[in-house]
Amino acid sequence: METKNSSVVTEFILLGLTQSQDTQLLVFALISVFYLIILPGNFLIIFTIRSDPGLTAPLYFFLGNLAFLDASYSFIVAPRMLVDFFCEKKVISYKSCITQLFFLHFLGAGEMFLLVVMAFDRYIAICRPLYYSTLMNPRVCYALLLALWLGGFAHSIVQVALILNLPFCGPNQLDNFFCDVPQVIKLACTDTFAVELLMVSNSGLLTLLCFLGLLASYAVILYHVKGQSSEGKRKAVSTCTTHIIIVFLMFGPAIFIYTRPFQALKADKVVSLFHTVIFPLMNPVIYTLRNQEVKTSMRKLLNQYVAC
Repeated sequence: METKNSSVVTEFILLGLTQSQDTQLLVFALISVFYLIILPGNFLIIFTIRSDPGLTAPLYFFLGNLAFLDASYSFIVAPRMLVDFFCEKKVISYKSCITQLFFLHFLGAGEMFLLVVMAFDRYIAICRPLYYSTLMNPRVCYALLLALWLGGFAHSIVQVALILNLPFCGPNQLDNFFCDVPQVIKLACTDTFAVELLMVSNSGLLTLLCFLGLLASYAVILYHVKGQSSEGKRKAVSTCTTHIIIVFLMFGPAIFIYTRPFQALKADKVVSLFHTVIFPLMNPVIYTLRNQEVKTSMRKLLNQYVAC
C-alpha cells in the first residue's frame, strides 16, 4: 500500500439519499420538523439544567452534556443534506469531506463514551449508594467528561489518519448523502483490505463491546434492585429502561453500519439517516420525558418567563 497520499481527487459527488423527488420532499419536511421542534427542546434541557440549582446531581450534569453533544452532532450532516435537496449536483470538497468525517466520529464516539459514563454513574448510585458522593464528586465528573472528549478525539483522529493515507484518483461518486468511512474507503485506488480491518476494529468492535458492556451493567443493576422496596425498584427500573432505550437507539444503527464488511445494502442510507439526524435529537428528549425532576424544573422555568 502506498504510504503517501497521491490523491488527484479534489471533490466528491454525493449521490444523495434517494432520487425520488417525492421522497426527498418528505424527508426534508421530516427533518425540518425535528429541527424546529426537538432541537430547541435540547437547548431548553441544557438551559434548565444550568439554571436550576436543584439539578446539580451528576445524572443531570451528564444529561446536559448529552443534550449538548446530540445538538452539536445534529449540525454535522443535516444542514448540508437539507441544502443538497435543492441542488441538482451535490458536491463536497475533499477537505470538507474529511472534516465532516472527523466531527461525525469525534462527537459520535464522545456520546458513546458518555453513555458508558452514565451507566457507571447509575451503577454507583444504585448498587453502591454509600460511596456515591465520594466516587462521583464534581472533580471526578469533570475528569470523566474530559476523558470521554479525549477518547472521542483519539478515535476520530485514527479514522482520519487512515483515510488521509489512501490515494484517491477516481471515481469520486459517494453513494450516500454525507461522507463516512465505508463509502470513502471504496473509492481509494489501492488495496484497502488491511485498512478495512483497522476501521472495523476501531469503530465496529469498539461499538459492539461498549454495547454489550452497557447491557451487562444494566442487567446487574436490575438484578441488584429486585429485592428493594417497590418505590426504589420503580425509580431504578424507570431510569434503567430509559438508558437502555437510548443505548439501542445509539448503538443499534452504529453496529449495523460498522461491524460488518463494507458492502452496500439497501437499508444503509435509511439506517444512516436515523443514526445521524433523527435519533441524536430524540435522545435527550426521551431522558427528559421520563425524568420527573427535569420536567418539573422546565415547567417552572417556562412559567417564570411567561409570567414576565
